[in-house]
Order: sequence, then structure tokens, then C-alpha cells
Amino acid sequence: IPQALLDKELAHQGLTELHVVNSMHERKQRMAELSDAFIALPGGYGTLEELSEITTWTQLGLHHKPCGVLNIAGFYDGLMQFLDHATAEGFIRPEHRSIILNAADPAELILQLQTIQLPTCTKWINPQQL
Repeated sequence: IPQALLDKELAHQGLTELHVVNSMHERKQRMAELSDAFIALPGGYGTLEELSEITTWTQLGLHHKPCGVLNIAGFYDGLMQFLDHATAEGFIRPEHRSIILNAADPAELILQLQTIQLPTCTKWINPQQL
């Protein structure tokens, strides 16, 4: 947790380990280093921003770790529809759309994260497709 948030919010004191960092960027970098995968729970702007950045890092090949949303009570249905629409409109490559997994059941989401074959893309634009 960034120190600024620790000062404003309540930090969970029952954790086996709590990393206090200086900035949100350092928080995301530390999470990326320590994590095998990423799960977004229902949340607001901060959750959406972190999910977007970590998904982009997967897309760009900065790490090769899966991302998913725990879609409790359809919370992320609108986001999934947006991603499908952005893919249909050509803003997200179909192989990159698969980076964000979606499940309402935690065990199902973990299984998806464990078994996904993440895309690798060596060339983003094919001049013959222009």
C-alpha cells in the first residue's frame, strides 16, 4: 500500500506481510514482481486503472502473467462488453482480448488463470494488412 493511502485508509493488520511503498507506481511494480497472476475484485477507478496497466504490460510482453476479473453478480459485465466491442472495432487484437479472463466463481477463475495460453505477438502491424 502506498504510504499516502495508508495515512488515509485502514490497512489490514491481520496480514502475514504488508509492503508499504512510496507511490502507486511503486505499488504496481511491486505487485508485478511478486505476483504469478492478477485478479481484480469489484472496485472503482483505482481498480480499473491497475487492471488496465497490468493487462497492458502483459500485452506488451513486459511480463507473461494472466489477468482476470472476479465478476461477482455481473459487476464486470459492462467492461467485458466494452472489451468485446473494442475488439470488434479493431482497437484490441482478438488474441489480446483473451488476456482478461472473466468468471463469477473464484475457483473457476483460478483454474482459467492456471491454464490460459497467453498470446505472444512479435509484430503488431502487418504492412500487407494496411
